[in-house]
Amino acid sequence: MNKKLLAIAVGAAVAMPLAAVADVSIYGRAHVSLDYLDDGDDYSELNVSSNSSRLGFKGEKDFGGISGIFQVEGEITYNQGNSNLSGRDTFVGVKGDFGMFRVGQFDSPFKRARNPANLFGDQVGDMRNLTRVGDARFDERMPNTIHYQTPSFDGLQLNIAYSVHEGTNKGDGEKDEGMSVSVTYKNGALDSALAYEQYGEDNSRDKRNAVRLALSYQITDPLKLVAFYQTVDHDVNDDLDADVYGLGAEFKVSPKNYVRGMWLTRDADNDDLSTDLVALGFEHRIDRALRVYVNYAVAMNDDAIALTPWQQGRSTDASGAAGEDASGFSLGLRYDF
Repeated sequence: MNKKLLAIAVGAAVAMPLAAVADVSIYGRAHVSLDYLDDGDDYSELNVSSNSSRLGFKGEKDFGGISGIFQVEGEITYNQGNSNLSGRDTFVGVKGDFGMFRVGQFDSPFKRARNPANLFGDQVGDMRNLTRVGDARFDERMPNTIHYQTPSFDGLQLNIAYSVHEGTNKGDGEKDEGMSVSVTYKNGALDSALAYEQYGEDNSRDKRNAVRLALSYQITDPLKLVAFYQTVDHDVNDDLDADVYGLGAEFKVSPKNYVRGMWLTRDADNDDLSTDLVALGFEHRIDRALRVYVNYAVAMNDDAIALTPWQQGRSTDASGAAGEDASGFSLGLRYDF
């Protein structure tokens, strides 16, 4: 406990002098849920989960045509009281008319490319339960990374990120680097992202690459449709090669009430390793910063795979059972500050 208090005190001490020379803000998200989880076999229990909750400090200072930027962001598990001061997106950089350049650890362009179609992010039913499987994982924060983002050209942007090495140091002759690029376009009713990512043969999860496409289109003011596609090629383990694709929709019933649903399938090259995911939800926004929701999601597994709809982006990580349908019912509260 003393170590945790010391870490928070150090963070506050760092932020105070920065506030004197930059526009510094404190922000965060408290996101918790009460979940009834059933693996379709022996496990059927009630759980409390903290869902990608966070606390961060960010700042910006204009130096006449160029601005210095920084961010320190950590995970807070509200259900257990644990914290990690800088485990999430943490970086320093500059931005201006040329775009943005930064160095640190943060979401890769590939990871962020799921956003247009991400109707159940950090909730039961999150698409990462199908896209982020075993060593074929691409929804990650890249360490030791250099990232350049172009200015927006009428909604069109290019992102290029290069992770120089995986661990603290680059090993002699090691090929553990990563490359992630995306093209995003957001204009009017259309929000879209196309991304590619690859890792070298000495990476801890081996050599692999993937392509991702996510789209959303606001058909009418209340109705939004989304589509998603991803293909993964793992150089070492063919059982991890798979395509993930699906469709979803969100409908604004009233200014503060939303219903949404999504279907996704993970079509693995090995026929016994495929899974379908169906998620349905209702959300009430008390305010822009405060919302409550109720979700139901089920992962329908083939004989040799045990995915669930609840493990990704959340502190609850109960395992599934091979060949069984794993389902979750969730009541959640999210407060952004």
